[in-house]
Amino acid sequence: MGDALDTLDTIAADAARQPLAERRLLHENAVDRLRDMIVHGALAPGTKLNERALCERLGISRTPLREALKVLSTEGLVELQPNRGAVVATLTEHMVREIFTVMAALEALAGELACRNMTDEQFNEIRALHYQMLAHHARRELAPYFRCNQEIHLAIVEASGNATLAASYRSLNAHVRRARYMANLSQARWDQAVAEHQEILDALGRRDAVQLQGLLRNHLGSKLTVVLAALGAMTENVKETADAAYD
Repeated sequence: MGDALDTLDTIAADAARQPLAERRLLHENAVDRLRDMIVHGALAPGTKLNERALCERLGISRTPLREALKVLSTEGLVELQPNRGAVVATLTEHMVREIFTVMAALEALAGELACRNMTDEQFNEIRALHYQMLAHHARRELAPYFRCNQEIHLAIVEASGNATLAASYRSLNAHVRRARYMANLSQARWDQAVAEHQEILDALGRRDAVQLQGLLRNHLGSKLTVVLAALGAMTENVKETADAAYD
């Protein structure tokens, strides 16, 4: 009898937990899909986010949508405006320069520490990600390529063995993920980025901290140059559109 009651208690507990688990899954799925839409440019900077339209598009209710928007606001991708709803956050040159400057320092430090602390297993995982990234590049699959690219940078940071550094990096990277995606939109820059990643992998494999630091700084510097050019073009397009509306 006791076993039967224990079983019933377990079933009841599982049933009580299920709605919460489902809500969490809806919320996490909404965060991932909205993040991708913003990062990949499907939702342009300054776009007002229509809750009803997004709920229909994502197949969710307003509660998980609003929870997702709160998460994305902490990542700097969405701005929550009192009495006006949410809009896709804009990127400014000043903001991007500041964040990239700090991230370059963090990536260089992470590279130095990874050369000291990284295990063979961690290096093999980074190398596997690199080859997966090369396959996406060869097939011109930008979105999955970008995901592998980001996983490589995060894996190097994690391999540093410094949890504080990793947490700081993840927070900053969330704010400029869209900018980093923009840096791969031209074919020439994309090819250059792949070549730079090969050099980074080689230096990491040799545990050459000095060279790796320089490569990581230069890699991010190259991205910054392209991002600023893309931001300038985007700003000009917005201005031209606004001017045309008053012609």
